Formats: sequence, C-alpha cells, structure tokens
Amino acid sequence: MGKLDGRVVLITGASRGQGEQEARLFAAEGANVVLADVLDGQGEALAKEIGDSARYVHLDVSREEDWAAAVAATTDAFGRLDGLVNNAGILRFNELASTPLEEYELVVRVNQVGAFLGMRAAIPAIEAAGGGTIVNTASYTALTGMALLTSYAATKAAIVGMTRVAAMEGAPKGIRVNAMCPGAIDTPMSNPSQLDPEADPAESSAALDEFYKKLVPLGRIGQPVEVAKLALFLTSDDSSYITGQPFVIDGGWLAGVSVF
Repeated sequence: MGKLDGRVVLITGASRGQGEQEARLFAAEGANVVLADVLDGQGEALAKEIGDSARYVHLDVSREEDWAAAVAATTDAFGRLDGLVNNAGILRFNELASTPLEEYELVVRVNQVGAFLGMRAAIPAIEAAGGGTIVNTASYTALTGMALLTSYAATKAAIVGMTRVAAMEGAPKGIRVNAMCPGAIDTPMSNPSQLDPEADPAESSAALDEFYKKLVPLGRIGQPVEVAKLALFLTSDDSSYITGQPFVIDGGWLAGVSVF
C-alpha cells in the first residue's frame, strides 16, 4: 500500500528539479499525477517514463485560462482532483534600488499570482472530490531576509500568508493547506550549471556543498528529493491534523549563524 493510493495530484513546475522528484515519488506511492509545466518536451518525456499513472499538461501558472484547462484535463484523465502542489517558481537576483518594475512584476506573476490562481482553480475540484490537500512552495526567504532577493522574498512571504488564509477557508471543505519553505536546494534555480551540458554535475554540487558548509549547520546543500519527501508528508494522511503551517526545510540555516 502506497501513502497516496487512489489519489490524483496536480504538480506544477514538474518537468525538472523539485517538481520532477515530487512527481516520481508521488507516483511511486500510488498516486495518479498530472505534471504541469511550460517545458513541454521534458514534461512529456517524464510523464511517459513514469507510465500510465502520469499525464503531462502545458501550464503557464500566470494564466487563468491555462489553470482552467489543467484542472479540466486532470479530471478528464482521472475523474477527480485530490491534491495540488504549487511548485513552479522563478528567481531573480537584484538590489532593490536597481530592480526594474517589469522584473518585479514578472516574479510576482509567476510565484505569487501563480499560487493564487492555482489554489483558486483547484479548490472547487478538490472539494467536489470530498476534500484533499494543497501544498504551496514558499521559501526560507519568506521568513528571513536575504540581500538581492526583494521580489522573490516578497512573493514567498505572500505565499505563506495566502496559505494561512486558504487553510482557514478550506478546513470546512475538508481541504488542508500547508507551505514548504526550502533553503538552498540543488536544482537548476540555485545551480544553473545543471542546465549546461558541458558542466560536471558532481563537481558543481560539490562546490555548492563547500559554499554552504559555511552557512548551513548540516554543512551541505539540500537535495530535491528531500523536499519531495516533505511534500509527500503534507499530502498524505501522515499530516492529517496539520494545516495552515509553513514547514522550513533548510538544513538548519534559519536557526542562526555559526561562529565556528
């Protein structure tokens, strides 16, 4: 018996990184998964690799019509929707005083508006299925400051706020809503060398581990599968009495700064 047997879960940003690992793990735990992304080639290949329990759908999370189509495609394929993992997001580094409005608004559209539209589109379908779960991906930076991340931190803090409101509104409908707050995770977002076919992934990950050894108590960068395991916990009945909470997964980074 898998922890998600019989459940149907839509995962955004599922073509690579954390979303890919969430899709793989959820399917291994018995779920039917709908992989949603704008990276069509990678997403379609991954869904095919996972097998009959997976489908791929094109989804620009900033577009209302794409969300309506994704939820419809999910219910058409599997008859219901039990869970949503809002994983898709983008990152831009810039000093606040130098951040163009267009850049700020782009990050807001993808990260914040995307999560809002996802919850708004999914809640009626999850309620119709008898209840379920929503897991929003926020960030370590939603809870503490970090230079050069004004737009990113603002959107992730907004996700934590929306999560709490959605949890209160969703509880009478049988819908639990929680947020994950990852620190540094070894994905293309924080490790762009993963997108360079000439780069050595092991070498770049080792370099990141060396960098984060000075910042993170556990002495290394996190792995996408570790975030996927937290998403599984928050989607499964293991967390049946938990809602409205941000869960930090950062190797101890938020705990403080080491002087040793």
